[in-house]
Amino acid sequence: MTPPTNANLTDDRPTFTSHLECSATGEPYPADRLHGLSTEGKPLLVRYDLAALGAALSKETLAARPADMWRYREFLPVRQTENVISLGEPMTPLVPLPNCARELGVGEILVKDESRLPTGSFKARGLCVAVSMARELGISRMAMPTNGNAGAALAAYASRCGIESFVFCPEDTPDVNVREIALQGAKVWKVNGLINDCGRIVGDGKEAMGWFDTSTLKEPYRIEGKKTMGLELAEQLGWTVPDAIFYPTGGGTGLIGMWKAFAELAEIGWLDEKRPQMVCVQATGCAPMVKAWEEGADHAELWTDAHTIAAGIRVPVAIGDFLILRAVRESGGYAIAAPDEEIIAAQQEVAARDGLLMGPEGATTYAALRRAVSEGRVGKGDQVMLFNCGTSLKYPMPAVARVIDRHQPIDYAAIAAG
Repeated sequence: MTPPTNANLTDDRPTFTSHLECSATGEPYPADRLHGLSTEGKPLLVRYDLAALGAALSKETLAARPADMWRYREFLPVRQTENVISLGEPMTPLVPLPNCARELGVGEILVKDESRLPTGSFKARGLCVAVSMARELGISRMAMPTNGNAGAALAAYASRCGIESFVFCPEDTPDVNVREIALQGAKVWKVNGLINDCGRIVGDGKEAMGWFDTSTLKEPYRIEGKKTMGLELAEQLGWTVPDAIFYPTGGGTGLIGMWKAFAELAEIGWLDEKRPQMVCVQATGCAPMVKAWEEGADHAELWTDAHTIAAGIRVPVAIGDFLILRAVRESGGYAIAAPDEEIIAAQQEVAARDGLLMGPEGATTYAALRRAVSEGRVGKGDQVMLFNCGTSLKYPMPAVARVIDRHQPIDYAAIAAG
């Protein structure tokens, strides 16, 4: 079966992948071969010939391309254009929150609204690249644990190119997510546990099922797709970066990927020395990274009794914990958590003040920003970027009970009072 590709990728652009590298030891691994974790059991990172990349690509050439994720083809690992599996991944907008910024006394608040991507979340970026590489490397069956949105993205991209997909969700995953995954062609199960329990099923089933484990950071390429968030926002800001990035963190692929993107852009001379503070945002009901950061640890302990309405960041243990903490510390950032009641209030405040619907995970970043401002961690003139990582339309919203009987006199004073 010939996979559908991105119609904008009709030219043969060079690719610059040189090798893969163990994120813990730096040990090199050959490119263009199937890899999971390193022999140390740590995530592998894709490395590029950045000198050649920088010589081959200019900002002007990039600016003339269609405004989609694959404009950054040279920064991505897919060798052959025909292996790119795309559902039309647009450059997502930076949405300002001027009313919220005035309320908090912050110079500028921008939201990178990832809800505009296929399947309604930023998971499309990582799975788009991961499935494209799976196609290139001859994988026919993929499996993953998910809290919802990643499974939907895997199902969509795998179905598009004829790869069989298996998805395992915690039993309390929102039903709309589970139905979405099934509708888009994956075989999906609910599991009486959390995402790490689902991950154990995937890992233990590799030999029996012959599937490729596509769990967060257990394959090298989802992080490359998420990296495009950093490439995009830098280009959108005129090849500079904000003062701080508040990022909702579960497995942390996006935070790690953006930090990698900034390093690669700096190496080819497209960014100056300024870097944003990378702020790892979690919910107080599941905050292993916050605890590790506060304790000065390099690794996070398993979080017991994990619970939060922001299901997408309910990850009790992350294999890339040391990479998250490394990026936070190298950037001069910090880790911060907000309770569910503040997340709900943040979601309502942003919608009511500035008209932007944020999912609970995205709203967690605004709740954390409010806390950070009160603690003096954000300056009055700072430019802050938040991430709305998925559409709120997949989640329950507050009920509305007001009704009007059109057969009775209309009380417009009561309507005005709300």
